[in-house]
Amino acid sequence: MAVLAVVALCVYLVDQIAKVLVVSNLYEGQQVEVLGQLLQFHFVKNAGAAFSIGSGSTWIFSIVGIGVLGFVIWYAPRIRSTAWAVLFGLLLGGLLGNLTDRLFRAPGFGVGHVVDFLQIPLLPAIFNLADVAIVSSMVLFLILTLRGVGLDGRRTNDDDDGDDDVEPDEAAADPIEAETTTDPRDKPQS
Repeated sequence: MAVLAVVALCVYLVDQIAKVLVVSNLYEGQQVEVLGQLLQFHFVKNAGAAFSIGSGSTWIFSIVGIGVLGFVIWYAPRIRSTAWAVLFGLLLGGLLGNLTDRLFRAPGFGVGHVVDFLQIPLLPAIFNLADVAIVSSMVLFLILTLRGVGLDGRRTNDDDDGDDDVEPDEAAADPIEAETTTDPRDKPQS
């Protein structure tokens, strides 16, 4: 649980600090090359979700965000794996970053516009660090799920038949007999 909280707090703080710096140093619509054509700062205010979908329904995204926030907090005590804790920390931090914008930025409570500023010209979206954290959590979710890693950190098996992968002959072997049986080559030479 501590890992989840630390990751969430770090993501949230970095996202909010970056947004404050963008708003105070760039004007809306301004583009600045950071790594040539590979990465640019392009300051926009997004009233919708990803790709500005649902611009007129910002309040719905606020409600959904609060619902997901509640789910993550409710589900967090079940997590025993560091990888899953990082995943939920990334998700929680990113969600809180964008939810803070929706709740406290103009034009008003619950309908605030999210500050987006990262643009990779090959992608059709402008995004922020909270979005990066959310997408990273989804990538980590896919990796953990495909590898069969449970919330407790154990890997599940495709052939799980309840025998904990013990071969039938091994399970039937007598442990006392196994200790007393020796190889004839192990006898001392006289």
